[in-house]
Amino acid sequence: MKETVLEMRNISKEFPGVKALQNVSFTLREGEIHALMGENGAGKSTLIKVLTGVYSMDSGQICLSGKPIKIKSPQDAQAFGISTVYQEVTLCPNLTVAENMFIGRGKYSFVKWAEMNRKAKMLLDNLGIPAKPAQQLASCSLGVQQMVAIARAVDMDCKALILDEPTSSLDEQEVVKLFSLMRDLRSRGVGIVFVTHFLEQVYEVCDKITVLRSGEFVGEYSVEELPRLDLIAKMMGKELSSLSEISEAASMVHESESDFVYEAKNLSGSNGTKPFDFSIRRGEVNGFTGLLGSGRSESVRTIFGADKALSGDIRVGGKPARIAKPFDAMKARIGYLPEDRKRDGIIADLSVRDNIIMALQVMRGAFRPFSKQEAEDFATEYIELLGIKTASADAPVGSLSGGNQQKVILARWLLTHPDYLILDEPTRGIDIGTKVEIQKLVLRLASEGMAITFISSEIEEMLRVCSRMIVMRDRNVVGELTGSELTQDKIMRTIAGGAANAQA
Repeated sequence: MKETVLEMRNISKEFPGVKALQNVSFTLREGEIHALMGENGAGKSTLIKVLTGVYSMDSGQICLSGKPIKIKSPQDAQAFGISTVYQEVTLCPNLTVAENMFIGRGKYSFVKWAEMNRKAKMLLDNLGIPAKPAQQLASCSLGVQQMVAIARAVDMDCKALILDEPTSSLDEQEVVKLFSLMRDLRSRGVGIVFVTHFLEQVYEVCDKITVLRSGEFVGEYSVEELPRLDLIAKMMGKELSSLSEISEAASMVHESESDFVYEAKNLSGSNGTKPFDFSIRRGEVNGFTGLLGSGRSESVRTIFGADKALSGDIRVGGKPARIAKPFDAMKARIGYLPEDRKRDGIIADLSVRDNIIMALQVMRGAFRPFSKQEAEDFATEYIELLGIKTASADAPVGSLSGGNQQKVILARWLLTHPDYLILDEPTRGIDIGTKVEIQKLVLRLASEGMAITFISSEIEEMLRVCSRMIVMRDRNVVGELTGSELTQDKIMRTIAGGAANAQA
């Protein structure tokens, strides 16, 4: 039996109005790679931040090698031998590899360069990292930079190493090298917490899996005892036999055999999406589904030109088209409501009116501004149409509730009268009443002939509005479901890799 390195018992953390963690437990043993899994909002990030001293817990206990400890800051965590390497490398690209490995650790009034480079070379060689001590970090690949960050953590007497989405920006060869390093560290007795959204990687490199859902502990499992299909079910909280009704309106939309609004062959993106084919007809509501990180958002960002397409032949309205940037998509009468409304959607300090007319004004051109009356009329029309609750069109959009902010972005794109509208998580973080309103609006717009791609983390919601679903896993399209295939059971089996791989 392996010795327990780290144990978190009954950890709870509450923010105003949100129970982020409720009696969550986690155990890490020496020489173990332990995956921490869960969908968006499951509590993974909060648990890691409690462990690393970024957040203080409301209740619970953390033990290191069986002894209770108090972690009040990231410095405390590091002193206890708990190190974290994040998705975005937090080292200094303008410094050398050796400088990054030892910066802030010397107690000398001057730097012993030869000694530092000698120690760095020993550590790099010992861990098999393909980098030279005097090499500038910026000249290394992202994968090597990640490994240098890990080497720094390991050399600081690391007992528990947390890798937070370390592979999301790496290519396949870099992932292979990283996994080799992780296995090497495991053989040396280091306990590794691996946070990832890639199912294939979990089953390739991990020993244990802990699943969180909605801030609660679901269970700890050995990889061999938890088939992929069961893992997905535990993450989503769905019974495999559970079925959802497809809305009658969505079914009627699917029966329409109208013209294609958008078609793409062999489309791939700079964001890591593998080549895929995609098409949508007028009056159809389809969707991209899969676990968080599967490539849902990346696919539609490539379609819209928000992320650069590396390959693909595109046709809009049956004619060849080039969509290299969002403005090209807008001219092709394509609208896009992004996943992160605060970062990519609203401009919080501008008025509701200015946020609504923004896209149409861009299409019209900066030298042809709308008159004050035109802008007011547009804003009034869509505030009434969508039932946006605001004191006035002059109110800063940042002062509105999340649901009403979402409606403002939706109004922005409806004002451009798109033929094809992409909605990425349009109902995330909003109340149930507003959520139902948006679902009904989507189906009404489709019945009027608009083509819509709808993405949601909630499968039941997608089943209510979509008549066709493209299933993704690890940024690959792995299936397409329609008609009677549109069930939770079939979707989860397809995400897991089909019946043949369900027990893998």
